[in-house]
Amino acid sequence: MDLERIYRECGAFLRGHFLLSSGKHSGFYLQSAKVLESPALAQKLCDELAAIIHSHGVEFDAICSPALGGILAGYELARACKKRFIFTERVDAAMTLRRGFEVVKGEKFIVCEDIITTGGSALECARILQGLGGEVVAFAALANRGFCGVSNLKTPRKENVALPENLPLFALGNFDFEIYESALCPLCKEGSRAVKPGSRGN
Repeated sequence: MDLERIYRECGAFLRGHFLLSSGKHSGFYLQSAKVLESPALAQKLCDELAAIIHSHGVEFDAICSPALGGILAGYELARACKKRFIFTERVDAAMTLRRGFEVVKGEKFIVCEDIITTGGSALECARILQGLGGEVVAFAALANRGFCGVSNLKTPRKENVALPENLPLFALGNFDFEIYESALCPLCKEGSRAVKPGSRGN
């Protein structure tokens, strides 16, 4: 699957100066909402992701995503896998489980995002599930921004990754963009101002 072509055709592969949810800066941004606004395309992508997970023999009971960005991808993946879906969300900057969602002790979860950078939000979500008695067995995403090692793509794991090394990450594609610490961003030094097009900005 040519994921980069799909993102470009959907107008979801952006160039500029962007502030990522991790606080880092980049000259590129993947706007997955533009891809997932098409139900037919969302179904196609998540059917493929479900097939990858199934081929690796991962057994699980449910899927959980951190809001807001991961909800559409997680829901579609749950549909494709015929599993239950729930999501966590931030309240006063802290990730939490609300809306009557419950975790059964020993229930096995895949945590699903639209895009994985270092995996910080996915890890926060996983810790909530584990704190309630659940077990996280894998992570999944439509795309990896080049930091985390992807099991099915055999991509290497870089430094400062939040996701645990002992659990697999499955993704449809890998985008290895240059990402900068804000204090070292060359785009800032050129006088450009970072904008935040993601869910936590606008």
